[in-house]
Amino acid sequence: MPNEPKELPIDGTLDLHAFRPEELGSLIPAYIEECLRNEIFEIRIIHGKGTGSLRRSVHALLERNPHVESYSLAGDRSGWGATLASLKKPV
Repeated sequence: MPNEPKELPIDGTLDLHAFRPEELGSLIPAYIEECLRNEIFEIRIIHGKGTGSLRRSVHALLERNPHVESYSLAGDRSGWGATLASLKKPV
């Protein structure tokens, strides 16, 4: 069924290829919360290269999220097709 929730592994890597852009506003913050619950403080969000609109949306959501310490494009073979984010450790 297309409207059923998707089960995501919480392993620090979120591949957005299976999601619609309108889902990102709730998906990314929820994924960050789950990573924090699982003591994962470095995450990788795979958004692909494409036109860059998905990357810009991801970066805007990370910019506004209070749990994100920093983020940058991945410097590995995925280049600008993925973003790495560091999450703030709870004090």
